[in-house]
Amino acid sequence: QVHLVESGGGLVQAGGSLRLSCEVSGLTFYRYNMRWFRQAPGKERDFVAGISWSGSSTYYESTVRGRFTISRDNAKNTVSLQMNNLGADDTAVYYCAAGGNISPIADVDYWGQGTQVTVSS
Repeated sequence: QVHLVESGGGLVQAGGSLRLSCEVSGLTFYRYNMRWFRQAPGKERDFVAGISWSGSSTYYESTVRGRFTISRDNAKNTVSLQMNNLGADDTAVYYCAAGGNISPIADVDYWGQGTQVTVSS
């Protein structure tokens, strides 16, 4: 059974930083491209960042490029999202996703349960 478990969410002041992690089990992690999505209240789930199976390619949504960094550790079956200079617009539930390519619109094979990030202004 496949599990994607996110952690690291919480409440942070505007301008602050958080690091999200996603621990993956039940699949051959190094064969999967990984992505992060987020869903703000009343909005659709949106792509945030993606990383290829090897870690050699990354792709970011324009509003987070330069502030967020996606990375992975294939030895630990984890993917992370370092988020800096957070603003109120970054408040959302953040989801880890496995499968597809690293573009915003590719299908996802597996989803995590999400972790809440709240940025106070």
